[in-house]
Amino acid sequence: MTQVPKDHAAQVLNPSLGSRLLYPAATLVGLVILTLMAIDVDFTPARFMSGLDRIGRMLVSMVPPSSGGQFFRDLKALAETMAMALVGTILAALMALPLGVIGATTVVPNKAVHFAFRRFLDLFRGVPALVWALILISVFGLGPLAGVCALAIADAPHLAKLFAEAIENVDDKPIEGVRSAGSSPLQVFRFGFLPQILPVMASQCLYYLEGNFRNAGVLGMVGAGGIGFELQERIRVFDFDVAAFIILLYMASVALLDTASRELRKRLS
Repeated sequence: MTQVPKDHAAQVLNPSLGSRLLYPAATLVGLVILTLMAIDVDFTPARFMSGLDRIGRMLVSMVPPSSGGQFFRDLKALAETMAMALVGTILAALMALPLGVIGATTVVPNKAVHFAFRRFLDLFRGVPALVWALILISVFGLGPLAGVCALAIADAPHLAKLFAEAIENVDDKPIEGVRSAGSSPLQVFRFGFLPQILPVMASQCLYYLEGNFRNAGVLGMVGAGGIGFELQERIRVFDFDVAAFIILLYMASVALLDTASRELRKRLS
């Protein structure tokens, strides 16, 4: 009974040569791989310090931030970014709703169909909005339309998965209670089913709206318009004080949207 623990203790106190060399060798291999990766991305101390010097000069030229007489133009671009995020989120939710219904095991119980459908959604979930934007800009041209479609296509598979899980987690007891009162199928759906899934879905959509407002700014920098495009233009002509003003305006808008969305989600939960 005590032989095994004694052998184990002996192995711990007196490890074999292979065990002693295993961790140092693994650490050495890891360091070599990390060094090769750093060389591959040109992450050298000289290059890094050169970048820090330029960042310092850029930050100095950002002070004080200035609208450059383009305040209302920036507000319009900000509104365009918000519209891009809002419309993209609504389109994504509309696309995700039927997909979520099909993806719920309580609606489609066939395991093979469910597995194939989830893997199909996974294929699209792996493509970020930026990639969709680059593809769709070549289709629709520069402007917010490509950004709206990119956000919708990128978000729809994610929301579909969340919607499917919301449907699967519906509690049958409220539904049975409404049904036992002699309600019609439509009333059962309205008063037993919808109150359980709508707050969850609305909360998820609000959460994605927050993310899409940030993503829309990035998409604007690759040609989808909005505040991202204005920021990219200012940086391109080294107008850093105006760029700083746009960044501050954008940060304030993101904070405002996050706060409003968080409060709404608290009320829905």
